[in-house]
Amino acid sequence: MEKKYFFFDIDGTLTDRSTGKIVPSAREALDRLEANGHFVAIATGRAHYKARKFTEANGFKNMVCCGGNGCVINNELVENIPLDKEGCLQIIHQSEELGYGWCVALDDTKDVYMTDDKFLRQVGKRKEPTRYIIDDMLDIDSVDAIYKIYVAIPKEEEEKLTKKKLIGHLRFEPEYLMFQPDNKRGGIVKMMEYLGADIKNVVVFGDDYNDMDMFCKDWFAIAMGNGCQDLKDMASYVTDTNVNDGIKKACEHFEWI
Repeated sequence: MEKKYFFFDIDGTLTDRSTGKIVPSAREALDRLEANGHFVAIATGRAHYKARKFTEANGFKNMVCCGGNGCVINNELVENIPLDKEGCLQIIHQSEELGYGWCVALDDTKDVYMTDDKFLRQVGKRKEPTRYIIDDMLDIDSVDAIYKIYVAIPKEEEEKLTKKKLIGHLRFEPEYLMFQPDNKRGGIVKMMEYLGADIKNVVVFGDDYNDMDMFCKDWFAIAMGNGCQDLKDMASYVTDTNVNDGIKKACEHFEWI
């Protein structure tokens, strides 16, 4: 059997969104894939420090994280590339001109930094565990690296921020826009280069819009039955829902297990 390199999204693909835990049949399938000599990894937009908690708790050794800018092989962080600094600064300064608060992640932790409390006044605290550090002496132009930006611009006013196109961005909440890497495909390609493996042997599983980047013609892409229609339209194959054994059924269908 030809060795395959599997990359799985977490939420809604591996895990049951109602419990946050890996679907038991998916866990079984992953164990059987590894037993058959295949490579298994996570592909997530989560920051490394956050994704690490999931991988350690569930026995994963490999992952593409940070939206594609982070790479972990055999539990070793191979790289964690920050965002383009010049693009970040343009977004931050335009946000200030428009009167929107902002905060930034400057390292691989839950800490975010801001020069005042405007973001908190405009948005409130994020749902994710976050430590807010207000430093009125922070010179954002002089920081070494920026890994994420959060701008308190509501959805209906987003077009005012014309610099937003400079950096990949996502909106999970109506109150603020998040800038982070959105290049899972590039992260997978980089990992395959590290492994010295052919990308034609990649298989990806996903369910939502933030997985669309890794659904490409270079490899085999499987959409979960509970996934969004746009992703299904891009998929090489659509399996059952994740909670109805979709991962296991697909792996058995193609005789990978």
